Amino acid sequence: MNQDYITPNEWSIIENGFDKANVKSSESLFSLGNGAMGQRANFEEDYSGPSFQGSYIGGIYYPDKTRVGWWKNGYPEYFAKVLNAPNFIGIHITIEGEIFDLNTCKEVKDYKRELNMKEGWHKRSFIATLPNDIQIKVEATRFLSLSHNEVGVINYNITPLNASAKISYAPYIDAGITNQDSNWDDKFWNILGSQTENHQAFIRSHTMKTNYQVCTFMESRLLINQEQIELSPEVFKTDAKVALKYTTKVNAKDCFTLQKFAGYTTSLNHAEDQLVIAAKQALQTASQLGYLQLLQEQKETWSSIWEMSDISIDGDVKAQQGIRFNIFQLNQTYTGTDHRLNIGPKGFTGEKYGGSTYWDTEAYCLPFYMATKNQEVAKNLLKYRYKHLDKAIENAEKLGFENGAALYPMVTMNGEESHNEWEITFEEIHRNGAIAFAIFNYYRFTNDYSYIVDMGMEVLIAIARFWQQRATFSQQKNQYVILGVTGPNEYENNVNNNFYTNYMAKWCIDYMLENFEILKENYPEEFSRILHKTKLTEVELTQMKSVSDKMYFPFSEEHQVYLQQDGFLDKEMIKVSDLDPKLRPINQHWSWDRILRSPYIKQADTLQGFYFFEDHFSTKELERHFDFYEPFTVHESSLSPCVHSIQAALLNRMDQAYQFYLRTSRLDLDDYNKEVEEGCHITSMAGTWMSIVEGFGGMRVKNNLLHFAPKIPSQWDSYSFKVNFRNQILTVTVSKSDVDFKLKGSEQLQVVVNGKSRTIQSETVSA
Repeated sequence: MNQDYITPNEWSIIENGFDKANVKSSESLFSLGNGAMGQRANFEEDYSGPSFQGSYIGGIYYPDKTRVGWWKNGYPEYFAKVLNAPNFIGIHITIEGEIFDLNTCKEVKDYKRELNMKEGWHKRSFIATLPNDIQIKVEATRFLSLSHNEVGVINYNITPLNASAKISYAPYIDAGITNQDSNWDDKFWNILGSQTENHQAFIRSHTMKTNYQVCTFMESRLLINQEQIELSPEVFKTDAKVALKYTTKVNAKDCFTLQKFAGYTTSLNHAEDQLVIAAKQALQTASQLGYLQLLQEQKETWSSIWEMSDISIDGDVKAQQGIRFNIFQLNQTYTGTDHRLNIGPKGFTGEKYGGSTYWDTEAYCLPFYMATKNQEVAKNLLKYRYKHLDKAIENAEKLGFENGAALYPMVTMNGEESHNEWEITFEEIHRNGAIAFAIFNYYRFTNDYSYIVDMGMEVLIAIARFWQQRATFSQQKNQYVILGVTGPNEYENNVNNNFYTNYMAKWCIDYMLENFEILKENYPEEFSRILHKTKLTEVELTQMKSVSDKMYFPFSEEHQVYLQQDGFLDKEMIKVSDLDPKLRPINQHWSWDRILRSPYIKQADTLQGFYFFEDHFSTKELERHFDFYEPFTVHESSLSPCVHSIQAALLNRMDQAYQFYLRTSRLDLDDYNKEVEEGCHITSMAGTWMSIVEGFGGMRVKNNLLHFAPKIPSQWDSYSFKVNFRNQILTVTVSKSDVDFKLKGSEQLQVVVNGKSRTIQSETVSA
């Protein structure tokens, strides 16, 4: 834990007291999104202190030229960047000619910032004394509508307390923004024009290179003591910015309100020549509904989301706050309604990782959306990869692979590889395995084989071809080896025979061959179509089978464990517990050279394989590997603690499982890795959900049945979660004495609890 200023609360993230040192962290933690767009929790008014301004639109990116390697054969020419989009939340405020800026105020008291996760809104309230000694009370509420996902809403109240004051609101939209992580300080946006009409303003702009067109829009409404007033605006325009300034005298103790409706229309969803018209329609809808009705809709929509996705914990407020924060961020980042969109590791909370798609989606996020939404939402994530199959084949061709072999990108927006670190771009090839595993995981959970028939088999064949070509036959070992890779543990680069990578390669080939036979026997027409399209031959099948059967896995006879990679035991095996705490996290204190020569593991690597393929190994084998590797794991990847929590729970090490759960659930709230100001770790938040459902709940799918092995941390009185299993909604409640099930569906459901079969009717059944 590196910060502790968030007030524990079951349904809200709360900051009490204004501390300038926390502003950038809070901008991340209090971020908002609605699946189509999102924004960091920047202040609406001017703020001259350190800040990280950020607004983002789903699916809109810029191919920023890489700084290194672009001149080399096969190297990605660009690094995809989610763009800092035009700012529509801004409001310039002056009080008797004094600019309102919390950084320059004489005093700020009774400051409270709240992100209400239950209802989906963000609010700040405080009393500020300006340099001119005027004291004002401020209450500012903001949300991004889920019902009308092109619209954001702001309700900003100012009440002068100690004197009447002339107050000016100047709401604005600003397209003159930049990315903090630009490689070459390129101009990402080009402004096409702006216009104003009455209380409305519009700026049209487009992205350079990718030419996405965007209309940023706003409309203002003014009230005094909740009664609407008419004020004529002064219009201020520059090439990049439009502001509408409203000024009036406000009596002491009277409340002056600005309601601002604003947002984006984009060429992703509208014809380019219709963007302003679409913006006007969005504003008309928002204006007619009004602030209060839009807020009520927001509350109702979030209530529906929570009805399915909530996990309740009794007896541990911090644990409860942690899981709900994770679930909230996941739901506002991705709604599953648009298969063109995916989930970036930072979501809509920051620029790091380019806002692009990583293997995190398939390895960590799919189970959450599969179980808390429906199979169509999950299938959209798989469709995203199928739509990019041709690009994945092109990616492999650039590296010399042939015959339809596919290498899915480590980082992408459109299917092309757009990551520019060689040790990840070319070597972290295990991401291919995550794509295949997601197909297997989807079928295992939903029993919907149609994806494999319609799309997935083509993906599996292309991936198997890659592994067959990527493996090298070692005459010395008389086995196939995979050289020059980086596993999930990125603190080991360019290693040979990473266990996880080799195991995934073998499994991918075996899984493709298994489905080849299923299709051949049961779907002859589709089988013929796929065979014709892919031109898969018997010679290839034989070669693939040989690679799988003779795959090499490094193993230590001394320790009786699979080694993370060749040569792992050559390192100086100093445990994490013996490190000076002042050197943590090591990635902020050590050179990369020193990290690579150390035994320290950024995230579960060998254990990641044991997590995916738990039924391939005995509990004793897991225990032996867990005991060997966990002492060397620094958990400096956000994806690490959840896997360890699940496995610790399986091993009945509940204290350890609980500590790992706290770390994953409060990773950002408590800033474990000292980096939350850069944005939240959205994709790893799905791992937090897994640590409860799969870890403490022990949920697995085996032999077409749901299995549970429930456990409960000593700190909790009970916990409850829901899963949508094959269109049947099952509620699971675990207490210290028993486990209860409640089923909502058309049929009874057979489950297995601690090895014993149970039949659940549409009523509560006590185990």
